[in-house]
Amino acid sequence: MTSERPSIFSFFAGSGFLDLGFETSGFDIVYVNELFYPFMEAYRYSRATLNLPLPKYGYHYGEDADIEKFVTTLHGTSLLELVKDCRKSTNIVGFIGGPPCPDFSTGGKNRGCLGDNGKLSAAYIELICEHQPDFFLFENVKGLWKTKKHRFFFDQLKHRLNQAGYLLTERLINTIEYGVPQNRERIILLGFHRRFIKEKGIETENKYLISKDFFPWEQNILYTKDKVFSYLWSQCEPFREDSILPCPDNILQELTVEYWFKKNNVLCHPNAEHFFQPRAGIKKFASIAEGDDSRKSYKRLHRWRYSPTACYGNNEVHLHPYKVRRISVAEALAIQSLPATFVLPDNMSLTNMFKTIGNGVPYLASKALAQTLLGFLSNSRYS
Repeated sequence: MTSERPSIFSFFAGSGFLDLGFETSGFDIVYVNELFYPFMEAYRYSRATLNLPLPKYGYHYGEDADIEKFVTTLHGTSLLELVKDCRKSTNIVGFIGGPPCPDFSTGGKNRGCLGDNGKLSAAYIELICEHQPDFFLFENVKGLWKTKKHRFFFDQLKHRLNQAGYLLTERLINTIEYGVPQNRERIILLGFHRRFIKEKGIETENKYLISKDFFPWEQNILYTKDKVFSYLWSQCEPFREDSILPCPDNILQELTVEYWFKKNNVLCHPNAEHFFQPRAGIKKFASIAEGDDSRKSYKRLHRWRYSPTACYGNNEVHLHPYKVRRISVAEALAIQSLPATFVLPDNMSLTNMFKTIGNGVPYLASKALAQTLLGFLSNSRYS
């Protein structure tokens, strides 16, 4: 008997923010693969605390970027055999993943397809082409889509997917559209195998692309970007420790940092005390106005505004709106719209905690994308 729930093979899973959105939307995560062992341990820990089931085909991690080692086999069983076995128990198999993106980020290494991380994007596409899932999701930074030299590489990846039988649709999303208190743009590429599309009875005029009108990208958007950015958001206020500042009228309070801090009760969260203790520069911390996020580093959040992109590498430091310190792990998780019950393990280093948070797809965005995808896959018009 086959399952009604599509099965997901997850790659570059990090600590599982993207996967969690799919899990809570009606997909089964059956295989999890992550390059970095501490992230994998955090994934396992968070799922245990959330009482979520173990993936049917287990957890897999690799210590380097060698794709042959990355797709580590399970007791001598190849990934190809696992996908074949999975098809015995489900009608739909999908791959999801966001390969590491610093090589395409304008604020990162910018080495493009030649960088160690950049090569992993090509490796993920090859995995898709080789194993032929019914659909896939590919997530990456805006730079891959927008920067000219990286866009050429992105177009090459899409051409390879077309050759392998996939119809594609893409969208540059801003996660704030889905209720995430963060201005974060990412490119999402979805692909559906022509065989699968044909079996579903879907007719398309183009054998390479699915039009934006055909795939319901906007179905689960809560706020359009034009609407969000048209509000008169608070700008900068003189920093005052532990100050009280009423919420302004006529803004979307649910998109603010303070709303999410309270929603997740961050001061009582298990990760509340996980933040970097300043060894020096306390005076500098106090000199930066609330809401001044204009500089590369030492951005102070405004309590009644959304956060800039949660990116805690390359010396980027986000300061608490009204405390003389950096934000905590609990607060960073809230900015990524994770449920209050999502916890990272105590024995994880602070560096790795903030790195995995910054790398992750915000939960509400992943959930909205998963729900949109599930609706497309299960719509009675297509079945």
